[in-house]
Amino acid sequence: MASEKILIIGSSGQIGTELVMSLRGIYGNQNVFASDLNTPKGEVLESGPFVALNVMDRAALIETVKKYKITQVYHLVAMLSATAEKFPEKGWDLNMKSFFYVMEMLREGILKKVYWPSSIAAFGPTTPRVDTPQHTIMDPSTVYGISKLSGELWCQYYHDKYNVDVRSIRYPGLISWKSEPGGGTTDYAVDIFYKALQDGKYTSFLSENTNLPMMYMPDAIRGTIELCEAPADQVKLRTGYNFAAFSFDPQTLAESIKKHIPNFEIDYAPDFRQKIAEGWPQSIDDSQARQDWGWKPEFTTDKMVEDMLKNLRVKLNVK
Repeated sequence: MASEKILIIGSSGQIGTELVMSLRGIYGNQNVFASDLNTPKGEVLESGPFVALNVMDRAALIETVKKYKITQVYHLVAMLSATAEKFPEKGWDLNMKSFFYVMEMLREGILKKVYWPSSIAAFGPTTPRVDTPQHTIMDPSTVYGISKLSGELWCQYYHDKYNVDVRSIRYPGLISWKSEPGGGTTDYAVDIFYKALQDGKYTSFLSENTNLPMMYMPDAIRGTIELCEAPADQVKLRTGYNFAAFSFDPQTLAESIKKHIPNFEIDYAPDFRQKIAEGWPQSIDDSQARQDWGWKPEFTTDKMVEDMLKNLRVKLNVK
């Protein structure tokens, strides 16, 4: 495995921070290059190489890949749902132009493998919302979702036309204690833990019964690597795999938190993100991922809540 050289673009984001460290544990610190606009702090910077990179600078991206003899790219750069709604043109440009820069290097044989993340945002208001099938109606109503569906179709196109190795997962909402919430519609499920520990109360920007599919970051990182490490003949889909763990609404999550913080209070003030969430699935059928490459989550909602609070108490230095 040491012959592989991996570049994670957008490594300072929610997924990237933890993916870098997991991949370094597999491939060796010096073989996994983190890159982002901003220099990270802590273990990512201290444990291995970092390259300051603006992914919209195509020449710099190509130069980085060639200079470090990169063989695989995890392309995590994206403007998330709530932010992209405020800046539609910027969101589309960042999410799609950077995608093409990477895919063209794959087509040209400069790279051997690309991982590109999709999202449940690629679904839409007429998608079946309960146990959303792998193959179904996809009519996203956000800039982020439109870019994710477009990217999935381009992944399929590049694979079919050029026989390249590109892989993708449709992430649900992701929950992590290591990175701060970052402008996504599901990020209430991270912010709520900070507010519970620091303030004892939280105002949710989604209504109490807004059920959404979620996943704890350790499962998401493990599943991502399992897909990317799977033999190519097991990867039957080159769009995005449905990917699931558990679903909950803000009220259910608050009740789970109250098992550990009995005086915790929650109230609700839905904003524009409520409409976004109402266009997304409530639960996901991920049977094809389970069948093709053996996906299986380890964390339940309660197990995730317990682990989040335990780690955040240490991180925030609260009792």
